[in-house]
Amino acid sequence: MLNTRASGALMHVTSLPSPYGIGGMGDEAKRFIKKIKELGFSYWQVLPLNPADLYGSPYASDSAFAMNALLIDPAWLVANGYVSEADAAECVYPGSPYTADFAFAQRTKRALLEKAFRNRFESVAGELYRFRDRHSWVRDYAYYRALKDKNGNKPWYEWELCRDHADTENAIFEHNEQYFYVFEQYIAYTQWRQIRQYANEHGVKILGDMPIYVSFDSADVWSAPELFEIDRRTLTRKRVAGVPPDYFSADGQLWGNPLYDWDAMEKDGYRWWLDRIRHALKVYDTVRIDHFRAFASYWAVPADAKTAKTGEWVDGPGMKLFDAVKNEIGEAQIVAEDLGVFGEDVVKLLKDTAFPGMRVIQFGFDPDGDSTHLPHHYPENSVAYVGTHDNNTLLGWLWEASERERAFALDYCGFEGGNWGEGGYRSPSCRKIIETVWRSNAKLAVISFQDMCGFGADARMNTPGKAEGNWMFRTTQETVDAIDGEFFKKINRVFRRIP
Repeated sequence: MLNTRASGALMHVTSLPSPYGIGGMGDEAKRFIKKIKELGFSYWQVLPLNPADLYGSPYASDSAFAMNALLIDPAWLVANGYVSEADAAECVYPGSPYTADFAFAQRTKRALLEKAFRNRFESVAGELYRFRDRHSWVRDYAYYRALKDKNGNKPWYEWELCRDHADTENAIFEHNEQYFYVFEQYIAYTQWRQIRQYANEHGVKILGDMPIYVSFDSADVWSAPELFEIDRRTLTRKRVAGVPPDYFSADGQLWGNPLYDWDAMEKDGYRWWLDRIRHALKVYDTVRIDHFRAFASYWAVPADAKTAKTGEWVDGPGMKLFDAVKNEIGEAQIVAEDLGVFGEDVVKLLKDTAFPGMRVIQFGFDPDGDSTHLPHHYPENSVAYVGTHDNNTLLGWLWEASERERAFALDYCGFEGGNWGEGGYRSPSCRKIIETVWRSNAKLAVISFQDMCGFGADARMNTPGKAEGNWMFRTTQETVDAIDGEFFKKINRVFRRIP
């Protein structure tokens, strides 16, 4: 449950200003923390920090526990004696500062980390061993990544060498194979711990994001296939995750993640989930669990289906899981992403857990309805969003909305101007909507960086159901510095969102 009235800024780490092709865990993160604190914000919301897929999506990771090594800051490696300034200069990006180039970062930062590993493995070996022993997931992840390299980067279910997790004890690794990935994670977690400490010392909490599902080709499924709906003989998925037709897609969204075998998980007291939640709460101050509704009931789609239309609702673990969380972890700081199609089972689970849910004002502007996403309905124990990473920007939404939707939105929020599109990044129509969210009863109000700047649809972070062209938004320090600070200082002060 949220205890204080506050506000937060949503900016993924990869979108931060950086000379290295994508934002990272360096001074750019500290500058952003300092900036939002000056404006009266007390939360920084980030998207998942797990390794991303080929398209840059942090919601399709090969590990629920590992951190994305592309976020490692080369300047930190120089300052701590792992590499030279000339080595780090190889990571400087020659392209546009407004686009995240994941391929460039992967190529250059991998080479830099390999050099840092060769330079310093002997001197940090003891720390690596202790890091591995303190975090049980690290050993499995390092094995998985080393074996994936040996098998030509193929998914684990196509491996010829040590395909099953049990076979890894017979595999022989040199330290520069297995322990490179331990080193990688050690550096990443060391850097992030310092960033989080800096944020907390400056009065800013980190609101992290946990995808509910994991990828089929992941260390999690490879190391514990018995916890998923996997045919162990054919190494195929039985059913997969998705959502039925919704606001974003007429065909629904076919995600393809393997589903959890909740009966198997219940037998050991949901140990995997307890470990995951405990781990997340060490990485972040508060954790938003994406697609929380699947704990009540989830959309199960046949593995060979072409769309998500041909699925069915199946009961999830419900309070059995969260009773286990409360008994072992205590009052966990969790935000439930309860958006999309849901029924009374989701409402009841949210009430029973007492976790704050979410409201998104863009979803509320049905001129013929009285949506729960309209701010006059927001419960105190909720997080109110101008828009999430899956939404269009606010200005982009205004331009693409129907005339009736737009007219209702502007009327509801008290905009009395003439041309709603005037004003550029200081558009008074957008600001009226932002103020309406800030005025609401919700304890926490969150705005994306793009909406802080008043950007249009071309700055959108993600379009659900579209594989390519997402997650690429990036900004510059000049843009961060040009935010109208007086506006945000005022609404945080006037609507009492400065704790």
